Amino acid sequence: MTKTFDNLYEELTSYENLEKALNKVMSRGRQYRKRAVRFNMYREKNLLAIQKSLKDHTYTVKPYIKFWVNDPKKRLIYAPQLEDKIVQLAVHNILEKIYKDVFISDSYACQKEKGTLAAVNSVQRDMRIAEREFSEPYIVSVDVSKFFYRINRYALKRSVRKKIKCRNTLWLIDLIIDSSPDGDVGIPLGNVTSQDFANLTLNEIDQYVQRFLGIRYYTRYMDDMIAIVDGKEKAKWLKVMICNRLETHLALEANPKKSQIFPLSQGVNAYGYKIWTTHKLVRDQSKRKMKRRIKAMHRKLENGQMELEDVVQAVNSWLGHARHSNSFNLCKKIFEKYEYIKIEGDEYFGNR
Repeated sequence: MTKTFDNLYEELTSYENLEKALNKVMSRGRQYRKRAVRFNMYREKNLLAIQKSLKDHTYTVKPYIKFWVNDPKKRLIYAPQLEDKIVQLAVHNILEKIYKDVFISDSYACQKEKGTLAAVNSVQRDMRIAEREFSEPYIVSVDVSKFFYRINRYALKRSVRKKIKCRNTLWLIDLIIDSSPDGDVGIPLGNVTSQDFANLTLNEIDQYVQRFLGIRYYTRYMDDMIAIVDGKEKAKWLKVMICNRLETHLALEANPKKSQIFPLSQGVNAYGYKIWTTHKLVRDQSKRKMKRRIKAMHRKLENGQMELEDVVQAVNSWLGHARHSNSFNLCKKIFEKYEYIKIEGDEYFGNR
């Protein structure tokens, strides 16, 4: 029998939970922003005001801050205001406790001790085992088209209600789900809780693939799913089953260009890397972008429009990604013209 949770609202709206959420909002230097400084001047008073609005159900979501980002592709972000971030993180703290044992172990997005690199390692581990075990190992790669913008809110609320029975908590969760300014479908990409809701939505697919279809070698990070099966025909079948399940149960569609089947020997582009059983490389898209970026930053440096410290910091951030792959020679080639960029030895790449 599925365990359900009731009487959550007192913990969710407790001063301790709201303060914990506030501390997270204020981390990593964000406490020095103008809005944060103002909030902290009357910290206790402001937290108590949020708590009161939640308890008497007068809380409403403020208008979102709208902007575009272009990394890795152009996306419209709706960022919540500070008070709403606090409330969402308070909700997240509760959802995290409820669902930590519900999600499959091979779901890697937005969970403690998970993340992109863990997902990459999971795929490579599965590839190595499948290569030995299967006579004709095939990759099934499925990507959901415009995932956050097309999440069916009715299906999401139905999933939430399988575990949560607390009416007050459901009122607040529904309020956040329905707060997106773009029509009746989708959830805001900038919300903290949207990551929880995304995991919860696609948990339906995870459970279906692993438990009902019995697919052992399966990894998901956000809306990118990678499975490995024996033979081309089984790969075709699994792709159809996943795509049908997305459509019939979640009202979502697989991206036809990014959802493919192919032999394991080709390697797989996933989660920022090109992965083979023997090694990993930085994806071509990331490589081209860094080449353009270092040229542009170098011009700005020469013209006095950028500080050396900022250029080095930007490059080191990208190198932090590249060091988890076997890309030492690539990095040497990209940065050989720039004497101020220091690359460690080969032993620092691909072994982290």
